[in-house]
Amino acid sequence: MGPTYWDYLQLDRLLGLQGGVEGDESKLGTDELHFIIVHQAYELWFKLVLRELRTARDELSAPRVPEEKIPHVVHHLGRVTEIMKLLVDQFRVMETLTPQDFLAFRDKLIPASGFQSFQLRELEILLGLDDAERIAYAGADPLEHIRGQAAWGRIEKARAEPTLRSALHDWLYRTPVQGSGPDDAGDDASVKQFVTDYHSALAGANREKTQHLLAALGGDAEAIQARMRDAEASAKRFLFAEDVAAPERARVLRVRAGVLFIESYRELPLLAWPRLLIDSVVELEEQLVIFRSRHARMVERIIGRRVGTGGSSGVDYLDQTARYRVFSELWSVRTLLLAKEHLPELRCVTRKARHRAPARARPPHRADRSGCPRHAPRGPCAAGSGHTKARCGRARAP
Repeated sequence: MGPTYWDYLQLDRLLGLQGGVEGDESKLGTDELHFIIVHQAYELWFKLVLRELRTARDELSAPRVPEEKIPHVVHHLGRVTEIMKLLVDQFRVMETLTPQDFLAFRDKLIPASGFQSFQLRELEILLGLDDAERIAYAGADPLEHIRGQAAWGRIEKARAEPTLRSALHDWLYRTPVQGSGPDDAGDDASVKQFVTDYHSALAGANREKTQHLLAALGGDAEAIQARMRDAEASAKRFLFAEDVAAPERARVLRVRAGVLFIESYRELPLLAWPRLLIDSVVELEEQLVIFRSRHARMVERIIGRRVGTGGSSGVDYLDQTARYRVFSELWSVRTLLLAKEHLPELRCVTRKARHRAPARARPPHRADRSGCPRHAPRGPCAAGSGHTKARCGRARAP
């Protein structure tokens, strides 16, 4: 006879873990049992999120990512996003706990704190949140509150792993820009020319926008012009990676150019999955930001702005964490996107195929959507392979 539902899920063990500090569920009030179950449910979902993120990261970390793998990565990231939406909704269940109900048992939690959720810290590390970006918690390095606990080994292991951010950056670095890949002769010049052309187009679009604003709003022309100049200077720093140390600048510039190229020409056939991948990462982080903000509002509703049981500033600290942006390039580039009529013209670069891809990896022939008059797609190979016959700024994916 096979296992029963009860046996398969090991429910006897699972349902015996709600005893709290006393270790005896019969000594708990209903509100405290509710509090424990809700938080245990969060931790179970975090466990799955970590598995999904590692799977997505591993598939994206390959030196060349086959085209058919990108939908898998998008799928796993999409599942994480749906889990985060569920966790946001779960705060509604927590909010059935009234302030007085919580105060009846809150003090017994000291010094325990939700910040000690090592799985949430592990999730942040795995995504790519740098130690330097962490906001101090109760005056100390946030991870120090976990050091010495049984979970510290997991934190150290996670810190030694590649992150999703680093895997994504490696993939974006390989993105062909105007038909040029990082291994091609003259690639640096080609990428810089694209960025220069884009910056010029952006400056022109901003001049038109400035005139439109002045005509529509009137008022202090110098103030409007100053804001637009500041925006353009900020765009230049981002596009040319002037905000990055010199040794890293060329690589970061190419990563940002890759994001910009995919986002700007996202309707091109071979950018269909790359743009969905970028969208899936942005949506995931958006849900994490919403989770943090919703967490803060739930805490404020139940305990106001008290000092946290772990010694933090409570709601104020939680609100600060909502400013984290792990995938900052994906967010920043949205400020710089141009309408189609302002985009630099795609250049056509024809090269010999270094290797032919397997026939199964090539999609059916389609009409060229690149806007290039010279070349139509000729059965591009698997994304990430770096092989193609004709490249009109988009004939291969990273």
